[in-house]
Amino acid sequence: RAKNIPSSSAIPYLRRRPASFKLMIASLLTKGESRLLNFSKIVDVEITKKIIKSLGAEVKKCGERTLFINSSRIITSIVPKNLGLASRASTMFVGPLLARLKRAVVPLPGGDKIGKRPLDRHFAGLKALGAKVKFTNGMFEVSAPKLKGAYYKFPKNSHTGTETTIMAAVSAEGKTILDNAAQEPEVDELIRFLNKMGAKIKRIKPRKIEITGVKQLKPVIYKIMPDRNEAVSYAVAAIATRGDIIVENAVKAHLASFLDQLEKAGAGFEIGNYGIRFFYKGRLKATDIITQPHPKFMTDWQPLWSVLATQSHGRTTIIEAISLNRFQYVPCLQKMGAKISFIQPTPEDPEEFYNFNLENDHPEFYHGVQIQGPTYLKAVKAKIPDLRAGATLAVAGLVAKGETVLSGVEQIDRGYENLGGRLLELGANIKRQ
Repeated sequence: RAKNIPSSSAIPYLRRRPASFKLMIASLLTKGESRLLNFSKIVDVEITKKIIKSLGAEVKKCGERTLFINSSRIITSIVPKNLGLASRASTMFVGPLLARLKRAVVPLPGGDKIGKRPLDRHFAGLKALGAKVKFTNGMFEVSAPKLKGAYYKFPKNSHTGTETTIMAAVSAEGKTILDNAAQEPEVDELIRFLNKMGAKIKRIKPRKIEITGVKQLKPVIYKIMPDRNEAVSYAVAAIATRGDIIVENAVKAHLASFLDQLEKAGAGFEIGNYGIRFFYKGRLKATDIITQPHPKFMTDWQPLWSVLATQSHGRTTIIEAISLNRFQYVPCLQKMGAKISFIQPTPEDPEEFYNFNLENDHPEFYHGVQIQGPTYLKAVKAKIPDLRAGATLAVAGLVAKGETVLSGVEQIDRGYENLGGRLLELGANIKRQ
């Protein structure tokens, strides 16, 4: 339950780490105990812990924010189907399992229902390294007695595909070149982590990564980067409710395209050695958005930006070029009184313009919206369709007049630690039942 909040000043510390569960998986590449610092209590981390334990490794908590992962013993190459279906990252177990057991049996990943995930890019990268892939009853089996370095060019940007292939290539024989690889900060975080373990990975161009296989990696102690999605979520909440907050540890380089849009919209922000201050400083202007791979505007940010658009003067056009079906939150905002209409963009070259696979597209999936603002939002009762939409509807509930009731809050729990409690600390009138 959320009611609109007054302007407030507080300092939310970035705890949730988008790279955290990926580094947990990467720690399985070595025998021994790695120590990962600065975890948060989110469902994605808990699911990854369960999968790692099911494989035979040990995971133990030390204090509030540290995990010790001892992967000396891996006894099975099979990721449990029920756990894999609940995770966005099940394919990433392939690399460590191939390195340790020469075989991985993994369910197709679950997570947000925002359209089919282009796993063909993962499988093609693994095949280029010499792996064999076959499918049986919703599971895929990857096997390779020995992986060999290769050249592979991703046909389209693939964040998780890049990370999956990197983890397979670090122990492959010889040199691997990944072309048209993802540039996201989380990918570079994985590279830093693996290099500290003894891997030999470097970016030789913004979208080209060179990996020289090594025979052995060592366990390490590593502190994980802050979450840029969480930073954007609190920034939007502050500006949309005419508030003023500081997000500790927010990194300018990770948020450059978001900050550019804030500047165009007339929103306030200040960058300091503490992080970034976000604040409302007057009338907001409508700005157009096209989601694109990093360093452009991120797909996870567009649902949140739509709330700002409802409070901005003029017409905002948002085009979603990354995810296949990411406007599931729109009917709820329309119910709240937002003036949003669906549009279907007509790019000259759809294959080049869209990052999803066109063969998975459907006529009922719209890839753009137009939002006319400013609009007074009213409270509603709604069910949350996915993780980022959950944060979006929570922020919209803060803006809306009256009491908004959201169900399905477990979607938010997958990626945010105590979102409601932290908004409460910032001045929100919010309660979880």
